[in-house]
Amino acid sequence: MSGPDPAVRLWVQPSPEELRRIPSWEWLRLHVDGARSRPIQHAARVAPALERAGREAPAEFDRRVRTLPGIGVWSSAEVRARALGDPDAVSFGDYHIARNVGYALTGEPVDDDEMAVLLEPWAGHRHRVQRLVELAGISVPRRGARMAPRTHLPAR
Repeated sequence: MSGPDPAVRLWVQPSPEELRRIPSWEWLRLHVDGARSRPIQHAARVAPALERAGREAPAEFDRRVRTLPGIGVWSSAEVRARALGDPDAVSFGDYHIARNVGYALTGEPVDDDEMAVLLEPWAGHRHRVQRLVELAGISVPRRGARMAPRTHLPAR
């Protein structure tokens, strides 16, 4: 949805009502498969409750948002960091984050459990550490072929 002046090219997030009206085939045209569109649809259905939960402590928001189908630890952390500014929302379960944070702090890639231990001294600010590593561009050196693109979605 564009903003009030199309010349400005401002884009506004659709309302929950608009999100609920998007049919499944339109999501596919946007390269969003069902595993990703269904949680958005569920969240749109309970948007007022999520708005109220957003005024609670981040831990309470996490508990409530993770009751939605398809929303887990990673999704909750991403929402808390971006929408609520939660400085402690670590994206556990991400394919690269633990490896890169471990590499930045120890010189070796680590898994989620090891990253949790490494970030413990920064409890309360762990997302900030994660984000600083990302912004610094520190990552495990890549070796091997890139992952193949998804082919089950319509071509653009």
